[in-house]
Amino acid sequence: MKPSLDQNLQPLSSELTELAEERYQKFVTKARSSDWDPPMLAALPGYAHRVWACSEFVSRQCIRHPAILQELLNTQDLLNSYATSAYCEKVTEALDSAPDEPALLRMLRQLRRREMVRIAWRDLAALVDLHETMKDLSACADSIIDGTLNRLFAWQCEELGRPEYTDGRAQSLVVLAMGKLGAEELNFSSDVDLILAYPEAGQTVSHKSSISNEEFFARLGRRLIAALSTSTDEGFVFRVDMRLRPFGSTGPLVMSFDAIEDYYQAHGRDWERYALVKARPAAGDTLAGERLLERLRPFVYRRYLDFSALESLREMKALIAQEINRKGLQDDVKLGPGGIRELEFIVQAFQMVRGGRKPELRDRRLLVVLARLEELEYLPQYAVSELRDAYHFLRNTENRLQQADDRQTHTLPEDATARACLAAGMNYSDWEAFSRALDTHRNRVQSHFDQVVATPPEDTGSKAEHNLSVLWEGSLDDDQAVDILGQAGFEDSTTAWKHIKRLRESYSVRMLGRRGQERVSRLMPLLLGAVVARSNSLITLQRVCAVLETIAKRSVYLALLLERPIALSQLIRLCAASSWIAQYIARYPLLLDELLDSRTLYAPLDHSSLEADLADRLNTVAACDTEEEMDTLRHFQQTNILRVAAADVVNAVPLMVVSDHLTAIAEVTLSQVHRIAWRDMVTRYGAPCCILGEEIITPGFAIVAYGKLGGLELGYGSDLDLVFLHASAGEAQRTDGAKSIDNSVFFGRLGQRVIHFLTSRTSAGTLYEVDSRLRPSGSAGLLVSSLDAFEQYQMEDAWTWEHQALIRARVVTGDNVLLERFRQIRRKVLLKSRDPEHLKEEVRDMRERMRLELAVRQQQAFDLKQDRGGIADIEFVVQYGTLRWASHLGSFLDFTDNIRLLDGFASVGLLSAEDCRVLADAYRAYRARVHTLALLELPAVVANNEFIEYREGVARIWSDLLGD
Repeated sequence: MKPSLDQNLQPLSSELTELAEERYQKFVTKARSSDWDPPMLAALPGYAHRVWACSEFVSRQCIRHPAILQELLNTQDLLNSYATSAYCEKVTEALDSAPDEPALLRMLRQLRRREMVRIAWRDLAALVDLHETMKDLSACADSIIDGTLNRLFAWQCEELGRPEYTDGRAQSLVVLAMGKLGAEELNFSSDVDLILAYPEAGQTVSHKSSISNEEFFARLGRRLIAALSTSTDEGFVFRVDMRLRPFGSTGPLVMSFDAIEDYYQAHGRDWERYALVKARPAAGDTLAGERLLERLRPFVYRRYLDFSALESLREMKALIAQEINRKGLQDDVKLGPGGIRELEFIVQAFQMVRGGRKPELRDRRLLVVLARLEELEYLPQYAVSELRDAYHFLRNTENRLQQADDRQTHTLPEDATARACLAAGMNYSDWEAFSRALDTHRNRVQSHFDQVVATPPEDTGSKAEHNLSVLWEGSLDDDQAVDILGQAGFEDSTTAWKHIKRLRESYSVRMLGRRGQERVSRLMPLLLGAVVARSNSLITLQRVCAVLETIAKRSVYLALLLERPIALSQLIRLCAASSWIAQYIARYPLLLDELLDSRTLYAPLDHSSLEADLADRLNTVAACDTEEEMDTLRHFQQTNILRVAAADVVNAVPLMVVSDHLTAIAEVTLSQVHRIAWRDMVTRYGAPCCILGEEIITPGFAIVAYGKLGGLELGYGSDLDLVFLHASAGEAQRTDGAKSIDNSVFFGRLGQRVIHFLTSRTSAGTLYEVDSRLRPSGSAGLLVSSLDAFEQYQMEDAWTWEHQALIRARVVTGDNVLLERFRQIRRKVLLKSRDPEHLKEEVRDMRERMRLELAVRQQQAFDLKQDRGGIADIEFVVQYGTLRWASHLGSFLDFTDNIRLLDGFASVGLLSAEDCRVLADAYRAYRARVHTLALLELPAVVANNEFIEYREGVARIWSDLLGD
């Protein structure tokens, strides 16, 4: 039964209808001479007239070999889509009977002829879409290459022995498909671009004499290429292009995995990165091929946003444009303006720039990546829609051009009949209508290409900007340079020149290669012109130069600032506002990526959004890849701290919210570290178990935060004061794994692993410094305590200062049952009966000891934290009041932050509302200034005439409660 056709199909012109009938009549004559009377043309599957009119290849093959069409009709293969394994089965069936290589070559060509007729017919007859056509072409090529390789490999092993790994396992050739075959987007008459590799050096095992694996696979590669590409009376199978291999045409035909990896690390060029984006193991040992590609992934996809890729794409495009102009290829739908190559470059630009950070962009298939660019909002919906439509149009056009005569061509025809056939094959009534549609798609592609890949606009070329360019070139003496900087607007141009000279003469800049030097030369005039507009231009220049000196070691960061002026603008803005942020970016240059989008840069995430952000990042990390997990957590933490700091310096968030955000980042980080450490420990030792009563339970583990994290008041660069607890008790306290250990050992190692994960320095830096000395018995005590032991210590042995610290303690991650028990223990300890006078004396003595040890003693200055009337006095007042009045605080006792505890004092009348307001306002004001000074990398010290009213108020309240 004929399938229903698209009702929008254009009827053929009378001339093309006559051409189809004429060709078909020749076929009928030939078929009848072979005792087969074929059906009428109109009765054949699909839009058969278009097939016979638009493809001389199909008509010629059917006329020469009528049995092809007879067999396709009998099997209904023109109507039916192939199952996944169909091509493999057909290749196996065809080659099984081949006794030698001449027979193999003959059967391959016959098979290829039959399948290409089928594919062209189904495509031209409107029975399938572009996706299925490309899938069939790619699957057919894969199966033929793999089947041919297997047969040749078996023959060669009989002749030369079996190649092996050093451990004795059999070894096979790996065939990497590149280009359109690699992406499973093969066009009709395409070459197949291949790279051949073998896993490991060694020797063959033979009953005669062995040869090296390298020689064995080189011979096998030559036989494979000859079997596919040699032209015989039956034609050829595929033209094989090996020029993408390491060292190109001059390189070895086959290389080992180690040699290939060494080549790309030492000699790999940008265009080879783009080529490897589409690389796919298509034949031979595909599992080994995947391992090879994983080894090459760091070369292909950089861990940072690689805007240098745009320069390389432009250079490649410029070379193509020169070739087009030289050869007059403007009508080439692949290489010409707005053609397939420009469309591929648009997608590859995003893959190369962002693929290292966004694994979802690493797909080989263009349309899949295009859809993900829309999902990730890197391209707007309308652009993706236009590019998708253009891709379908251009690739269909490419196939129609090649289906006409099975030639690898991308050039639009000049002959009137050929133009009419192409237009009809594309379902247009005439050439003019097709040409208008083609121009529309190519113009859209070129427009999007220019927006994504085109060179950034040059500077305006003013005299000042020209002078700044000359300044960096180094041809001026110091006096001339100082004069130019003064004319540009730098008030202290002498000091400005010292900063610039220091950068220019720094090791990292002097060691830049040619491309890096070009980038920094183009960047500096833009940077200086933007910096001089700042009111604090000199200090901004100093900070920005320090950042550039650090990031110049990887000149791709210079490319980012050049390619995206918004990033340069934001860098200067943040450096002008904060030396801490400047140092933070210099320490973690990956953060430059965050400067590209001001919508996210100044919008810190809330707790739930942080969890979602971290989950998304970790979803792309391979299971149990601890090193990658550590780096991912560090990038997550650094990115989100930068967002908080950026919002802070532009006053986008208030003080209390800054601490909330920093606290939330630490909580989410700690929770994930806890999960990872628990997973790793359980994998190694099994889960901890114990028997309580008659029940076997898995005891929980908790991380308790003290200090600033516990009090929800984390600052920039704060350490984490942590205590680790577990709930193991009762009988049989051991893990249930094959390598069982005592629960106390398990939890001790778990705590060590958490600290290791937080404090280890990797290539991405550290997470947090950890102080665990607040645990029971301090540094002399166990790193991880049982909950029972913790309770006993707090009730019987802890000092008053430890109870003060407990006020700010809370579980930030861990078992819910343990969390509730900790809250009960904390409450019980804080509610202990205490002698007010003894409590007062101990709190006062501890405060005085702290003041003597920690205060910054400067004349005419006020230490915001330790001087009389400062932050520590407020904290001690709150701690004293909490311990003294715990039984009156009710539910307020559950709070760990100073502000809400003060609210509790006022609410139940323990301290006057006015005094509580003074303490709370002073505390907020002090901490706001501490945050500001931290971002300027200054000590928490202000002039002695500041905050006088707050200091006097705090001192009065201290005196009223605790005496002098």
